[in-house]
Amino acid sequence: MQHRTIRQAAWCLAAVFSVAAVALSAAPQHVLSNYFPPRGEWQKREPANAGFDKAKLEEAVAFAIASENPNTKNLAEDIVNTFRNEAPYNTVDGPTQPRAAANGVVIRHGFVVAEWGDTARADMTFSVTKSFLSTVVGLTVADGKIKDVKDRVGPYMPEGVDLFLSPHNAPITWEHLLRQSSDWSGTLFGQSDWADRPPRGQTADQWPTREMHEPGAFYKYNDVRVNVLSLATLYVVKRPLPEILKERIMDPIGASATWHWEPYSNAFVTIDGKRMASVPGGGHHGGGMFINAWDLARFGYLFLNNGAWSGKRLVPESWIALARTPGPANPNYGFMNWFLNTPNPKTGQGPLPATPASSVTFQGNGQNIVFIDWDHDLVVVVRWIRGGTALNEFLGKVIGSIVK
Repeated sequence: MQHRTIRQAAWCLAAVFSVAAVALSAAPQHVLSNYFPPRGEWQKREPANAGFDKAKLEEAVAFAIASENPNTKNLAEDIVNTFRNEAPYNTVDGPTQPRAAANGVVIRHGFVVAEWGDTARADMTFSVTKSFLSTVVGLTVADGKIKDVKDRVGPYMPEGVDLFLSPHNAPITWEHLLRQSSDWSGTLFGQSDWADRPPRGQTADQWPTREMHEPGAFYKYNDVRVNVLSLATLYVVKRPLPEILKERIMDPIGASATWHWEPYSNAFVTIDGKRMASVPGGGHHGGGMFINAWDLARFGYLFLNNGAWSGKRLVPESWIALARTPGPANPNYGFMNWFLNTPNPKTGQGPLPATPASSVTFQGNGQNIVFIDWDHDLVVVVRWIRGGTALNEFLGKVIGSIVK
């Protein structure tokens, strides 16, 4: 097994401590709002009444619309094309549907100050699904069914499940999976771990001899390993994860009845004699979370309010603190899919330099973004914005339109 050099590991560890210190010092405790939107409605405020320069906010919205992802709206076609370097594994194994045009909402002080596009359409949201998945894992920990995220996953699996039996996979913990640093090796539901974002120039037949990393030491964004987390959690809770999400999170926050979390066609297992779907943590091969902008905004607003909704604690604050803490393998990634914006100790800038260091984004291909900014009491959902610098520029325009 090959390892990174001691020098690389030491630099990364130093970066993590630096980033963690900045994150903790820069993250104010958000004062819980008195207003929580009931199901089916969300009160609006004129931008000026929420501290915005209306003209500048309208300019930000116009920029988001003008910056729409130019790719085809046929997502079945777009998925195959986007991941064409993963052939022959770039298959569509779950449902898809054509997407809407650019859309989104801006929420400040709990009220809607801007919206654009078809915000009611339940579209694929790709890797934002991971944030829903990790929240269900958090509930499982809170219930005591997973005693500690630092536990090895293997002992939680029922007899006959071989996900964590190999010498390489046996040391993997729940935290490794949550931080995308597990380096899990194998095949799940017909997809090998090689298939998701393989190293440039490496072919599928070279996969068995790929460089191996000690679990926890190396970050790699990989949906196959995310799906291993989903399946492992399903074996622990013995209930479909969408049922738990609906009961514990989505219904309490007043989400619509239009969201749905779809599995691949072959992703079913039998637990205690019942056939259950193991849902994926994204739409990399189709499936995943289909959801509208309003329900994404409610989800983001839950975390803006530290996991509480209308006086009821839904997600433990301790879990949110862990999700917002960087891991040793990537100083800008907490628990999936919490992308952190804490500055690089060398450059002094985070991945989204136009936004506060304490802000967080849930990110999905396309791009689908939930932006949470405790400094400005702000939640922004922006969907189908192009890649590159457009997201940073858009969020900078939104924040720049705040006058008080």
